[in-house]
Amino acid sequence: MPVFRYTNPITRDPALAMRDHFILKVGSRWFMTGTSLPVWSGPNPGVRLLVSDDLLNWRHHQWLIESARLPDDCPYQGRFWASEIHHAHGKFWLTVNSGHRGPQLGDRLMDDHNLWLFVADEVDGHYRLVRGPLSDGFKNDANLFTDDDGQSYLYCSGGGLWQARIDLPTGQWVAGGLKKILSPRDAGNPDWLIGGIEGPFVLKRAGTYFMFFSAWTRGYEIGVLRAPAPLGPWELVSREPIFGTRKRRYREPQMQAGGYAHLEFSDTPDPFVEVGHNAVFAGPDGRDWICCHYFPEGKQPVPGSVVPEYHDTSPQLGIEPLHFAHGKFSITGPTWKEHTVVY
Repeated sequence: MPVFRYTNPITRDPALAMRDHFILKVGSRWFMTGTSLPVWSGPNPGVRLLVSDDLLNWRHHQWLIESARLPDDCPYQGRFWASEIHHAHGKFWLTVNSGHRGPQLGDRLMDDHNLWLFVADEVDGHYRLVRGPLSDGFKNDANLFTDDDGQSYLYCSGGGLWQARIDLPTGQWVAGGLKKILSPRDAGNPDWLIGGIEGPFVLKRAGTYFMFFSAWTRGYEIGVLRAPAPLGPWELVSREPIFGTRKRRYREPQMQAGGYAHLEFSDTPDPFVEVGHNAVFAGPDGRDWICCHYFPEGKQPVPGSVVPEYHDTSPQLGIEPLHFAHGKFSITGPTWKEHTVVY
């Protein structure tokens, strides 16, 4: 029987460091994109594509968009965040979140940071711009979903979670533009959503639509919404996250600034300070797996703890099997020891 062994984080090379990992299996190979570094301090090099033959050993494949090759007046040559590749209608659709080169995020939020849609005949390009920006104001973390009837939908973040039906060939909205699904401080929300929510990822299982998302209130955690249709109405599957890490010492300054430092919670016993912004992909056993960035803390969380110490604290790829039963998803982890999957 085939055996797959993995130890998180999968990548350890600083040259491969990314956030917001997205994996798509095409044929016998896995392709990965995401947010290249630097993230916060200014423009990054562009949209990168990595490739692997075994899901464990990754190498640089090419730049899908390279900032240095773009003209100064190109409207999408600043920060390239959370890119994804969606296969539908025999083509590959690349969503890119970007805007003009501008000041650091700490100076002001990028008002022109928005959503851009590209298309190619092959997963590695050549990608052609379909349309962008797709909306007004700050929008980020675009995710595409195509239903069984061929209709496509786009989900994104920006002060909450948003959705719309989209015509992929033209990039135009169908029946209106983006509408907000959920805001961090909506009445009745659990406390761990207060800080902020982002990174939607939608899939369909057993006739129900599920939306994964991440919240950064207590560390970085993943929750799940469900709906009977692609545009909702959405509700939390559980009032607790299904995955993530909580580290007060890491998140405390942001909690103080956001006015929610009063929240009480226990830290998770793992060596990571962020685990989230996930995507779902076909794993080595053909089943659903998740990928996301695992951000090592760089020191022992607790004196005498058995968790390892990482000297390189750059965000790296982590993967875990995703389990679905009785209408709910579950994940074991985050893990940092070797695990074996027999299939």
